[in-house]
Amino acid sequence: MHIDVTGTGPALVLIHGWALHGGIFAPLVERLSPQFQLHVVDLPGHGFSRDDTTPLRLPYLVNAIAAATPPAVWCGWSLGGLVALHAAATLPQVRGLAMLAATPRFVRDADWPDAVDRSVFEQFGQDLEQDYRGTLERFLALDVMGSQHARSELRALRDALVERGEPAPRALHEGLALLDRSDLRGALPGLRTPGLWIGGQRDRLVPAKAMHSAAALAPAGRHAAHTIDGGGHAPFLGHADHVAGLLQRFVADCM
Repeated sequence: MHIDVTGTGPALVLIHGWALHGGIFAPLVERLSPQFQLHVVDLPGHGFSRDDTTPLRLPYLVNAIAAATPPAVWCGWSLGGLVALHAAATLPQVRGLAMLAATPRFVRDADWPDAVDRSVFEQFGQDLEQDYRGTLERFLALDVMGSQHARSELRALRDALVERGEPAPRALHEGLALLDRSDLRGALPGLRTPGLWIGGQRDRLVPAKAMHSAAALAPAGRHAAHTIDGGGHAPFLGHADHVAGLLQRFVADCM
């Protein structure tokens, strides 16, 4: 698994979302590398890890990343949040958990209304077989839908998608299954690490209300949720200074 290491200081692991790679975090790397040592992951089947055949299953991913990184705060965006949350629940070397437009459960249920319908992920899976590139384009459009800076964010996502080569179809299907089936709400009450939850006010995939609901399930006083006004599903692109500032204070407090 490819992991870029840059900067000096306390360690922060960054884990990207579905279909992208660690290069998408460039705005955060620019702002955080003077203060922190960043470990920016390309998940198996993505970016420079495209030929890595490690299954996209949480135990495999967490163990592989942990073996290659020092004790650190883990920050996961979207699908990457599931990896970071599983790590925080199972590994003592995770010093803090930052969830960036991520949630313990991405699929709507009777007791979890602020999420997307399961048919969204099912449809993306079916569409990948018929129109691979068109499906990726539609997903990127969903990432930025409603965002105050949708046009510039979509351009950044499109550029990043091809910057390190297209993701492996196998990894895309496994990632959709991970988003569809994972439910980590049960891990939240027992978390021993502090947590930071950052959501976009206009996010159509992970409503800000879901972030606050998830933070409320974690130990009181140790997890805080913040909503980025005008932010969509990738608030670290259009609101990089705001997100970086929140992460700077959080990581410093965890060390």
